[in-house]
Amino acid sequence: MKAVIFLKKHLFSDSVGFRLGCTYRRASNLFANKLKSFDITPEQWSMLSRISENEGLKQKEVAARADKDQPTTTRILDLLEKKGLIRREISPNDRRAFLLRMTEAGHELLASTSEIEKECGRLITEGIDPKEMEIFWDIISRMNANIERN
Repeated sequence: MKAVIFLKKHLFSDSVGFRLGCTYRRASNLFANKLKSFDITPEQWSMLSRISENEGLKQKEVAARADKDQPTTTRILDLLEKKGLIRREISPNDRRAFLLRMTEAGHELLASTSEIEKECGRLITEGIDPKEMEIFWDIISRMNANIERN
């Protein structure tokens, strides 16, 4: 009987993780729909963006910056390379490591879609005061710090 009472008091939909997950999926779906005509997913776009910010990074470094595990990173990079958006170069310092570079097509795609990403951000935060957004970013940062500590 106590379990039933607990479930009524604490609904799963009230969980921070559940709410963050729902919001992420909705935001990602919004972005995905806007990117459809460019034949790229939000995950691929994010990885392309990370590479653009830091050309010549190793695959492992890009995975860390994109907060992705190695197998997921490899899968995404394989797709980006197959689409001709990036290229891998063997590192002169470590023949086992690949350095990631954008192709001209990758730069063009990112330039064509960056405004879409900004537009999605504007749509998502529409009607939210900039001061509230500062608080939001602070809270999200502290949540991430809490997660990293545990």
